[in-house]
Amino acid sequence: MALKNHKMISKTKAFGLLFFFAISVVVYGQSESDKAKALEKGNQAVKLEDEGKYEEALKLLDEAQKLNPTDYNYPYEIGYTYYAQQEYKKALKEFKKVIKYNNINAQCFQMLGNTYDVLGDSVNAFKAYDEGLKMFPNSGALYLEKGNVYWNKKQYNKALPFYEQGIEADPKFPSNYYRAARLYCSSTEEVWGMIYGEIFMNLEPGSKRTAEISKLLYDTYKSEIKFTSDSSFSVSFSKSAIINIDDLKDPKNIKLPFGVGVYEPTLMMAMISEKSIDINSLDRIRKNFVAIYFQKENSKKYPNILFDFQNQIIKAGHFEAYNHWILLKGDEDGFTKWQSANKDKWDSFVKWFKENDIPIDNNHKFYSSQY
Repeated sequence: MALKNHKMISKTKAFGLLFFFAISVVVYGQSESDKAKALEKGNQAVKLEDEGKYEEALKLLDEAQKLNPTDYNYPYEIGYTYYAQQEYKKALKEFKKVIKYNNINAQCFQMLGNTYDVLGDSVNAFKAYDEGLKMFPNSGALYLEKGNVYWNKKQYNKALPFYEQGIEADPKFPSNYYRAARLYCSSTEEVWGMIYGEIFMNLEPGSKRTAEISKLLYDTYKSEIKFTSDSSFSVSFSKSAIINIDDLKDPKNIKLPFGVGVYEPTLMMAMISEKSIDINSLDRIRKNFVAIYFQKENSKKYPNILFDFQNQIIKAGHFEAYNHWILLKGDEDGFTKWQSANKDKWDSFVKWFKENDIPIDNNHKFYSSQY
């Protein structure tokens, strides 16, 4: 049994959240009928929240809570309703109660921390997120919010490690990739932004953020690949040349810094015959990149879930369409012309893509410190 889907407000964005109401062990004096009545009122309240009818929603939630006082979802929804009305002190009071219930989820600590943060108390916000991480160590959302505390203060170097910890802990959660991609593509280490950004697009296709990252990836290619003459060019996606001493112990298996030692040289080999950068030339470059990456057996020394997936798409015959999708917001005219001339390819890719997700899980994931 579950409340209807509704949107939970976050400091950074609104996102859908489906609340599942678990039927707990029957408390003495509390009937299943009361629980059913409470659930019905809760569902009605969520609908009213979505319509902005907060006072009516609060009345129903209060009634639901009295009918089923052991379920945390009702006080959570009361806190959410106050938060939505920017009555943050009232919301804080409710969320403090919520985390004392049994069977709560990570969002309870997320909203408690968010409420502290919006009230200007970042110290207690961090305490709330950390308390949540003790109970839910793989919550990407809690790492995201820790990073967002610093993001909102424009302390981006402090925010980034939390996003990357979130990527490592919860590799299917898209928002940490989104934030990390934006930060890295504005740094000297664009290489990580290119990888994180494309993984994000695969995890969250079709959103406004996806369109934003599509343009960011295209613009980064455009700005970091320079044709210096008719016969020469340069690429600049990394400045880090730091080598770990442990990577030098085996002379036959030396690991170079990925950006300057692997990514950039492979990219340069992939674009030898190109004279300009647009959506079509980038399609060719990206296909050559994957081929060279695997030919050089870099996939063994530097395994990468994204490049593995790209190779899978090539074998399925859809890489041209995939590349045009990835980069379409950077060159919309080029995409439109290509799509008009390749309708069958596009339609075939869309069908394939709907049935084939990037295979990311806790055993198959990418984060920059792997290298």
